[in-house]
Amino acid sequence: MAERSTQETFISSSEEEHETKQTKDGNASTHQTPNDRHQRQLEQERKLQERLKHIRYRLVVLSGKGGVGKSTVAVNLAVSLVLEGWKVGLLDADIHGPSIPTMLGLEATTGHVEGGELYPVEVQGLKVVSLGFLLRSQQDAVIWRGPLKAGILRQFLSDVAWGELDFLIVDSPPGTGDEPLSICQLLGKVDGAVIVTTPQKIAGIDVRKCVTFCRQLGVRVLGVIENMSGFVCGHCGKITPIFQTGGGLRIATDMNVPFLGSIPIDPKIVEACDTGEVFVTNYASSETAKKMHEIIAKIVSKVTGRPITKTNSPSPEEKKTMKIAIPLASGQLSPHFGHCEHFALVDVDPEKRSIIKREDVDAPPHQPGLLPPWLSQKKVDIIIAGGMGRRALGLFAEHGIQVVVGAKGGTPEEIVEDYLNGKLELGQNICDH
Repeated sequence: MAERSTQETFISSSEEEHETKQTKDGNASTHQTPNDRHQRQLEQERKLQERLKHIRYRLVVLSGKGGVGKSTVAVNLAVSLVLEGWKVGLLDADIHGPSIPTMLGLEATTGHVEGGELYPVEVQGLKVVSLGFLLRSQQDAVIWRGPLKAGILRQFLSDVAWGELDFLIVDSPPGTGDEPLSICQLLGKVDGAVIVTTPQKIAGIDVRKCVTFCRQLGVRVLGVIENMSGFVCGHCGKITPIFQTGGGLRIATDMNVPFLGSIPIDPKIVEACDTGEVFVTNYASSETAKKMHEIIAKIVSKVTGRPITKTNSPSPEEKKTMKIAIPLASGQLSPHFGHCEHFALVDVDPEKRSIIKREDVDAPPHQPGLLPPWLSQKKVDIIIAGGMGRRALGLFAEHGIQVVVGAKGGTPEEIVEDYLNGKLELGQNICDH
């Protein structure tokens, strides 16, 4: 790999170079006794733990496959947290393909090393570290084996002057190999993993492996994001499902992890990434940015227990009242959501566990994809249904509406009261297809 003074200064203490040195005749010569190596390892661990003490929350963004938009999610998550007033660091752990500098317009930026410490590059209040800052040019290839990669990742945590951080977001390379494993082990306590996929089956297969990877390492999966879920027309704004949709929800359901939401392909996202702009700030008024921010709000809430404040609408937990929709057929719960004739819209006070009022409305004409936006316009927070297909579940999730399936029957009042009091009995989703 190409050499430069900044890179040499910082990387010279990586593990492979400390283990052996080349003598003049080309033979490898070990310069450290076992006791020397042990003392050095203890010192490295001490430095690492000292750094980690000053990082409150540690999140890893993972994907089973490359090219799914993982780095886009990591950048927009990190910047959104900064906008909320958090102290945030973003670590680009992709050694062979560091893309964070490009996405933040920092390609020409170099790292600053002083006193054996690398200082993060700061942009918009965000502290960023990437191997890309240590390369001579963007065309340089990093040709390293596992031990050296593990060594530089350790240095990115122990030898970087991160300071006090509320969040450290790690953009991990795809797969379940050296880098993701090293990062999760080095971080010790990982507060959660966000897994990014696309709707296609081939990506879904690898994402399931990511979930298994997290479980084997004891890392909590905060949820799955389905990226590239439909295409946003640059003229009319309509979303067209050029790929199949629902793959992310299906993975989350099958693997019993949360589904965080879907993000469509938006030409503005591509433009933002190529020009070094941050999508959620430069295109904040777009529908795609709003969807992205809703997903980020869920992540923050899961990690911190408190909602993010700049969401476009309050979460159900924050609202003093909620609206629950019950699909009806002949005045009773309709076992098949798509066959309902009416909806009972029940306003409730979740704190008092009481019903405020009920309003019955006719269901609109049956049309694929119509009910989610229709019920969203009516400010529905939760749907309690007998059965609902997976595609419909995904569409409601995109509109921020929670769905409870498997309800066995009864009047709307009985169903809602049981739900509010934690007594609602749920069976199998009979429309799970």
